Amino acid sequence: MTTHTRTLLFITPPYQHFSAALAASDHFEPGQVETRQFPDGERYQRIESEVFDRDVIVLGGTIDDGETLRIFDLACALVKYGARRLTLAVPYFGYSTMERAVRVGDVVTAKARARLLSAIPAASMGNRVVMLDLHAAGIPYYFEGHIQAHHLYAKGVIVEEARRLGGEDFVLACTDAGRAKWVESLANDLGVSAAFVFKRRLGDTQTEISGISADVAGRRVVIYDDMIRSGSSLRGAAEAYRRAGAVAVSAVATHGVFPGDALEQLRRSGALDVVVCTDSHPRVVALADGEFLRVATVAPLLAERLEALTPWI
Repeated sequence: MTTHTRTLLFITPPYQHFSAALAASDHFEPGQVETRQFPDGERYQRIESEVFDRDVIVLGGTIDDGETLRIFDLACALVKYGARRLTLAVPYFGYSTMERAVRVGDVVTAKARARLLSAIPAASMGNRVVMLDLHAAGIPYYFEGHIQAHHLYAKGVIVEEARRLGGEDFVLACTDAGRAKWVESLANDLGVSAAFVFKRRLGDTQTEISGISADVAGRRVVIYDDMIRSGSSLRGAAEAYRRAGAVAVSAVATHGVFPGDALEQLRRSGALDVVVCTDSHPRVVALADGEFLRVATVAPLLAERLEALTPWI
């Protein structure tokens, strides 16, 4: 007789905002981990759930090296204690800036971190990693050995939010020509026009916008980018679209990082009316005010993919 065993889902502390949404699925059972810190900063973790012969998921983002090691340590222990199948759900893979060597001597951090996660011992029925809207499409190929890498796209969420921001008739834009093909694909799905700006580099940290690819005068513009960090490129593009006559400019992105006071600087610039980001990074959840910065959840998207990858047995 077939028994139905729910998948154990362990969510790291920064990603507890996903707990309620995923707990609503009958597919998952919350995994319990005792966590505390020793006086010298070393982390203590103890798995309190019985994991032997269970499918397990670790959901957390590599938002910094400490969180990357938290995921690595926990996953290694889960396999040691008998997990039959291990899935890492990583809404934000945080090493996309250094995804390739540009100069001799550059350390390709994205590849090094992929190798680290690839070194997690193999569960009896295999390991997988699911990552969302990667900044560099080649990152899944950095994973080695027994781990399978899956790239999950948030296109449906982005399209819905862009339509909500722009209405029926708007221009979908991007911050530079490097994202033009992806934005053109989204624009075709939405049935709207696409635009991008031309940049000229003035120095290591300065660029100048020299032109815009489409007429945006009198139009609403929604800028798409996969990731917002400092927001300087986004701000420059938004200002250029406004100078070209756009009547409203907003932005939608999968990942909002906003280090330091980046969000406040973006707000004060007045270049954008609204910014919408998914909850793939906990920083967005902490900073969102529901007005200038709004949150679109990817929890249902993640739940659907994770349910498909870890069927009941």
